[in-house]
Parts: sequence; C-alpha cells; structure tokens
Amino acid sequence: MASFWQGLWAYRTYLLVFFLPIFLLPLPLLVPTKEAYCAYAIILMALFWCTEALPLAVTALLPLILFPLMGITKASEVCLQYFNDTNVLFIGGLLVAIAVEHWNLHKRIALRVLLLIGVRPALLMLGFMFVTAFLSMWISNTATTAMMAPIAHAVLNQLQRAPKGKDTEEGNSNLTFELQEPSPQKTKLDNGQVHPVPPGPSEPTEQKSQEQLRFSQGMSLCVCYSASIGGIATLTGTTPNLVLQGQINEIFSKNGNVVNFASWFSFAFPAMVILLLLSWLWLQALFLGFNFRKNFGFEGRVREQEKAALRVIQTEHKLLGPMSFAEKAVTILFVLMVLLWFTRMPGFFPGWASTFPYEDGESVVSDGTVAIFISILMFIVPSDIPGLTQDPEKPGKLKAPPALLNWKTVNEKMPWNVVFLLGGGFALAQGSEDSGLSRWLGTKLAPLQSVPAPAIAFILCLLVATFTECTSNVATTTLFLPILASTAQAICLHPLYIMLPCTLSASLAFMLPVATPPNAIIFSFGGLKVTDMARTGFLLNIIGVLVIMLAINSWAYPIFDLYTFPSWAHTNETTLCMGGQANTTTPSP
Repeated sequence: MASFWQGLWAYRTYLLVFFLPIFLLPLPLLVPTKEAYCAYAIILMALFWCTEALPLAVTALLPLILFPLMGITKASEVCLQYFNDTNVLFIGGLLVAIAVEHWNLHKRIALRVLLLIGVRPALLMLGFMFVTAFLSMWISNTATTAMMAPIAHAVLNQLQRAPKGKDTEEGNSNLTFELQEPSPQKTKLDNGQVHPVPPGPSEPTEQKSQEQLRFSQGMSLCVCYSASIGGIATLTGTTPNLVLQGQINEIFSKNGNVVNFASWFSFAFPAMVILLLLSWLWLQALFLGFNFRKNFGFEGRVREQEKAALRVIQTEHKLLGPMSFAEKAVTILFVLMVLLWFTRMPGFFPGWASTFPYEDGESVVSDGTVAIFISILMFIVPSDIPGLTQDPEKPGKLKAPPALLNWKTVNEKMPWNVVFLLGGGFALAQGSEDSGLSRWLGTKLAPLQSVPAPAIAFILCLLVATFTECTSNVATTTLFLPILASTAQAICLHPLYIMLPCTLSASLAFMLPVATPPNAIIFSFGGLKVTDMARTGFLLNIIGVLVIMLAINSWAYPIFDLYTFPSWAHTNETTLCMGGQANTTTPSP
C-alpha cells in the first residue's frame, strides 16, 4: 500500500495534467456557451498554475489552443497578445537591467551606499533595505537578493566575530563576500541566477549568542522583504505591475494610457517608501529590541567589530577599481531612459511625446518605445573608448572593443518564461471580453454596489495578499484583474480603485519561503525557520495592505482621477454609472 501511494505522489503531475481537464468537462458540456467555454479554460489554467502540474509558462500557452478551438477568439488575435506593447516594455526594461548587472554597476552602487551609511546595527539594516529596494526598482528581485544576501552575511560575520588577532583588527575580507569569483559554494537556480549555498557549520568556539542569531535573522529577512517592496515602486520593477498595465489596455482600450511610468511612479513610490520605513521599524522592534542606544551604536564596546565590518565593505569596494568607461556609459543610458519615461507624458506639461502624431487620442510612442530604443543603443555603444588596440590572440591585427551588451549575455539572463506568462494573462483578458464572461460576472456582482468602496478594496487586498503566498504573483494578478475589472463596472466603481491596490498586494509575499524567489534564496542561507518568516511576514502583510489603502484613498485620487466613474470604462451595461449613480469610492449616504 505504501508503494502505491508513493507511486501516485511520484506521478502526481502526470495525473493532474490528465485528469483535471476531464474532471472539468461537465462545465462546457452541460452549458454549451462561450462564457462557459472561457470559464473552463480559465479554471483549468488556474488549477495548473496553483498545482504547477505544468511549468507556468507552458500553462500560459494554453489560450493559443483552447480559445480558437472553442470559437472564442481567432488564433491570429490571440497570438498578438504574446508580444504586445507591455511585453515590449518588459523586454526592453530587462535588457537595460541585464547591462547594469553585466558591468557590475549594481554592486558598485550597493557598496557605495553602505559605506556612506555605516555599520551600526539599526542604520546597517536600514542601509541594506534602502539599497536592496532601490536596486529592485530597476533589476529583478531575484538578482538583487542573490547579490545582497552574501554581502549582508559577510558583514554580519565581521560584526559578530570576537575581536581577537590581527585579522579582525585589520578587517580582512571574508571569502563569502567574493561575489563574482567562481566558487564550488554556489548553486544555480531554475531561472539562471547564481547565489551562494549556506556556509558550513561554524567552529564551536564561534557559536552565536541568541542576540547575534536574532540580528542575523533580521538582516536576512530585511534583504528579501525590501527586494519585494522595492519592486512595487516602478512600472517595470516587478511583473504584476506590467500585468496591470496590459490588462487595463486590453480591457479598456480607450483609457488614454492612464497607467504609464510617470503616473505609476507618482502613486507607488511614496507607498514603497512608507512601507519600507514601517518594515524597518517592525524588523528592528522584533529582532533588535528597543535598546536604541545600542541599536544606533552609541555604546563604545563593539567598535572593533564595527571597524572590521566597515573594512570588509571598503576592501570589496576597492577591488572594483575606478569606474570603467562601460559603467559610465551604462549609467548615462540608464538615466536617459528614466528621464525619457518621466517626461514622455508627465501630465502637468505636454511632454516630448506631444511632438509626435496622435492616433485615436493617444500618442504613437509608448514607454516600450523608449525601453527598446535604449536597449538597442546598448548593443551599439562600445564598452571602451574606441582606439587602435591590438588583438592579444592575433598579434598584428586590430580589435574593436565589444559593445555594452551582446546577445549571448542576454540569452543567458533573459527570463523568457515570464514573457510567455505575461502573454497568457493578456490572452485570458481578451478571451473574457470576447466570450462575454466579463459581462456575465458583472451582472452577478452587481449587489456589491451597496457595500462601501473602501471595504471592498480592503477585503480584496487581503484576499490577494493571502493568495499570492501560495501562488506566483504573476499568476495571481493574471487571474484576479479581469474579475476585478468586471466587478468595478458592475458596481459603478472606478476600475483602478480596486485594480491598483490588488496589484500592489500581489507583491506582499512575506510569510513563506516558497512565496517568492527572494524568500527562497534567503531561507537557503540557513538560520531561519518557517515560523520565523511566517511570524514576521504576517504583520508585515497587514501593514502593507494598510499602507496601500492609505495610498489609494489619498494621493491616488488626483493622479488617476478616481473621483468619478471614467468614460473609458463605459459600456452598454454601465449606462446608470454615467448617469450620475456611480459609486464615488466613498460610503453611500
């Protein structure tokens, strides 16, 4: 009997892939309508995503098969969703991020900021959180965590080492701090990122005290949490943000590009800063206690360890050498891209996009245009000052310097699976609209109009934050956002009032190691139990939802004009909304 159950468990993915479609067949067979066919496809994909019976990206390709065969959408129209404008923005943003990683610019930024902040416990934690969040705004959360975690542990090793011998006094660098050197103590993740394996057990003479252990736990958690928090600040910081933009553009095609880089940053960046500071206070209270004199380094008895830890950072910063031509070039192109994003359509002045033609009230250029333009420049600009340099492999022949970016590097680091995952989400949104499933859901959700809008948003945020602990945040937003759009239309509520906060809530994956790759990386370093992460992350989830509710009910109003039901969300079923009976996101009198 034991071998039977072991066999079932061993073949569980095959069994799920075979039996789930059969188990759900009564829905389209008993209700032969397009709405039921689309619901069948969505439920099947949701179950595949939750169980991971198939890779997430492979499940995202199912609309290419199911929607044409079920008569929901033509294959040519479904295919367009897998490379639309939002996917182009995602690819362009990642190409620039890959160039930043390739030339180690992110490491230079991190070490420089840490040198400025210092190594006093409370400020050290704040410094790591600030640097990790800033880098996570522009490069992937996983890559940021994989880089920052070894730095944090190397600094901790120096802080917690007893001040004995010359090594400590001179602050010799720790081997685990050598991030870029090949080492047998590194392992490769499924997405190609490399991160160190937890070091072996310490010597008995260096056993950590309970106080030191808790500080190590707090430092570890602050890195993975700030990586998730930082990603919400920019449109390209984490994939759910781009899912929202794509879904808005797909479901509400006449929205006038209401969600762009500038508007998103204006809304999400203040929320990120507030959440980051509150998270720092919570982690400090939980892991450092309330001895502020000690936390901020006003006691002089640990100065030797602090000096040694500071020298570790200084040593590694010196190893980078002076800033190279390639790093300067990447910095200039990166800053140029951000400036072009902000000034394209800022809202309070016309912006440079107004110099180009408009079509259907929208500019013909987008944020994706900017991202691809800068990315192509990365393949053109040389990585060194052009000159007559000899080829060391072929004496007597000249060799041109390589470009800032090459396709081999891109192919190794680009997460192509996420591109398919995004496309699958956009295809689901289109299928929901074409099949009439969105309209059907809207009629069923109409009774929610009597519930105060803030209460609806708060409950939905808690639901999404809970769901994302067990499922990919991309899959979570992909499944929820079309339903939320239908809900908003049904109750005459501005769609962004519930879609924006729920998108941010999908990044609040703080409780479980499997919830997000940064959590898994930090957990692999050891020193943490699941209960430690769950206890810390539970309250952090609540704090995150409250901060998001503050943002959507205050400064989000003028940014996205949430005061009334927008004309671009109007359909034949929302006539009453346009007639003055819209839910204005405040409790009914």
